[in-house]
Amino acid sequence: MTPDRRTLLHAGVSVTATLASATFAGQSSGTHDSQSPEPLLANDAESRAAAAQDFGHIVDRQPRAVCKPATSGEVADIVRWAKAQGLKVAARGQGHATYGRAMAEDGIVMDLGKLATIHRIEPDRVVADAGATWHKVVDATLAKGLVPLVLTNYLELSVGGTLAVGGIGGSSSRHGLQTDQVLELDVVTGEGVELTCSPTSHPELFDAVRAGLAQCAIIVRATLRLMRAPERVRRFQLSYPDLASLTADQRRVLEEARFDQLQGAVVPDGTGGWRYQMEAGVFYDGKMPPDEGALLAGLADKRETVSDLTFGEDANAFAKLEKILRANGQWLNPHPWLLTYLPGSNALKIASDVIAEVNSDDLGPFGRITYYPMFTDGCRTPLLRLPDERVVFPFNLIRIPASADRANAERLVMRNRELYERIRSAGGVLYPVSAFPMSSSDWADHFGARWSLLREARGRHDPGSHLTPGYELF
Repeated sequence: MTPDRRTLLHAGVSVTATLASATFAGQSSGTHDSQSPEPLLANDAESRAAAAQDFGHIVDRQPRAVCKPATSGEVADIVRWAKAQGLKVAARGQGHATYGRAMAEDGIVMDLGKLATIHRIEPDRVVADAGATWHKVVDATLAKGLVPLVLTNYLELSVGGTLAVGGIGGSSSRHGLQTDQVLELDVVTGEGVELTCSPTSHPELFDAVRAGLAQCAIIVRATLRLMRAPERVRRFQLSYPDLASLTADQRRVLEEARFDQLQGAVVPDGTGGWRYQMEAGVFYDGKMPPDEGALLAGLADKRETVSDLTFGEDANAFAKLEKILRANGQWLNPHPWLLTYLPGSNALKIASDVIAEVNSDDLGPFGRITYYPMFTDGCRTPLLRLPDERVVFPFNLIRIPASADRANAERLVMRNRELYERIRSAGGVLYPVSAFPMSSSDWADHFGARWSLLREARGRHDPGSHLTPGYELF
């Protein structure tokens, strides 16, 4: 046994007796027997190395140990044990962060992969563990003819992971973000207390956890709204000669609510230039196909590509790109992404200025710049920061470099910071899964008037500042 592991396990034995007899106001952990954390802790080189990397492959932070709880009670036990030892704790879903946000250097990384049960599906809701992937959720709900209102483009992300930051997808133009679809959350606070929160129960914690970057509690289970699942999706890819004409048509179809899903992208054309495209989908049942003439009437696109898939096939379309990137090795390359929201009033100018300075080689052959409008009417998550306008544009540099050159990745991280400063000065807002460092003052500026909500919740539910150190908020 290594000295580190001996120290961890010895401490775990001495703390367990205290944990077993502890009583917290409002704590539900009395319903389970507090167990020693020993079987859950691993500090072997392989486990620590895996937890020291994420999808970004830019930051490397070695934890002291990794744990894999299978119940919310085990999550609470580990958090209380780590608190007693003065160790930081970072919850990890599928490891798709891009800049070390789910890491805890010399602390505990809590891998929630085993906490992945779909507990209950009702006509209007699903109850799923935080470690379940959206793919698993969709498979379970589709079997009953239901589906969540908002899905991310990539379904292998975890439920808890996206709810901690927001969760955006093609239907966000209609329904807001995934955090806007949450009915109830079961969490473990930084004090190791298990609580259920909702708009009517611990509402201040409910508001601080959704898009709260896991700063005061770890999500362990979520109750999410469902809608009837459409049978099929007719998807259109419309091409444009420039960003201005793309923007005009995107705004038009948004205002007229022509499509159920609306996105768009600027992609390398292979010759050093760009292709501008709208990506839109309409839901329908098999016996009632959509009226394509009405959907495309008056649009200025030059050509169109149409696909028609079942809802499940369409939702999993990104899996094809993942397979390619894994096969050619680019899945494991650095991913210095920058994700932001632009105000609708000047989105075209900001995006045009940035794109004019972007080198398509830096994006990589499979990279893209996503750019499309969405209404903010349905966005009700207090800590999800957006420009204060009815229409905003997600504007994201999705870089997938062809090589694993770390120096190049570090250069692009610095470039991300420069671009963020420009976007922020023009009224844009960060989507906080981007690859560049942020200081506490940066975060205070980001959250603005909502900073006090998060700071006070942190002081109440994680006064020792043990949770999720990777964001460096406090």
